[in-house]
Amino acid sequence: MANDVRNILVPLNGAGNIDAVLRVGLLHARAFNAHLSTVLVGDDPNEMAALTGEGLSSSMINEMMEAAEHEAHRRMLQVRLKFDAFIKENDIEPKQGFLENDPLTQSRLSASLEFLTGSEHEAVTWRARLSDITLMPHLGPNDNARASEVLHAVLYDSGCPLVIAPPSPPVSSGNRLCIAWNGTAEAASALRGAIPYAKRAEAVQILTSVDYHRRGPEADTVQDYLRLHGVDAEIRVFKGIDRDVGAGILAACADFGADMLTMGAYSHSRLRQMILGGATRHILEHAELTVLMSR
Repeated sequence: MANDVRNILVPLNGAGNIDAVLRVGLLHARAFNAHLSTVLVGDDPNEMAALTGEGLSSSMINEMMEAAEHEAHRRMLQVRLKFDAFIKENDIEPKQGFLENDPLTQSRLSASLEFLTGSEHEAVTWRARLSDITLMPHLGPNDNARASEVLHAVLYDSGCPLVIAPPSPPVSSGNRLCIAWNGTAEAASALRGAIPYAKRAEAVQILTSVDYHRRGPEADTVQDYLRLHGVDAEIRVFKGIDRDVGAGILAACADFGADMLTMGAYSHSRLRQMILGGATRHILEHAELTVLMSR
């Protein structure tokens, strides 16, 4: 990731607090004078057509398709009204898309809203591949499986850092930054994604623990690397809480007064973490601050 953020993708399909996502997007866009590319993906008609193999009659399928279409139009209208109110309230320039922006002449924030069709996880992931970050809502306990599927598709298949908004709209994001470091390739990817934020933060802390660290560079080497980018960071050694590394990371963030955390995701496999738990899973479920994850 380059040392700047110009295009921020914000999918608005998932469950969660859209206001919190837009608030984080605004904070990040203001920090970098970036463009907010908000998208809403309509239902894939192929998913409904697949029901023909489930023993449903054509009339039942037609009724379901009509109901789904009505719901899609209602959701599109709701998102459009919220988006229009958001850009008006925050004096954001409306655009047709990020390609309409000229970075040499852009003088203020801009945003666009596009309605896409097709498979949601593919549409969002493909757009994310040409974004600097993708911003998504916190996954709540009652969110559907599709929201989790899209979030993990971006994390695994986009090549783009994923920023997860907290459950409630934050006052700040990126002023006090914690970098969770365990020496892995995933942590290194998140570290590079964090540099644009670290260079603008008022304080940066590197979190390290013997219970968290894998084979790889130590935290003092990360400290030296950040100095090359003009970032002074302190090292904080933390401990897990009741053997829970994720809880230890969040406690260290709270002690530091952090409003943003960056970390590598799933240094252990996702399946293993689903069964046994792990730092990534704990952060996804319990973080109350903005989180940047990368693989």
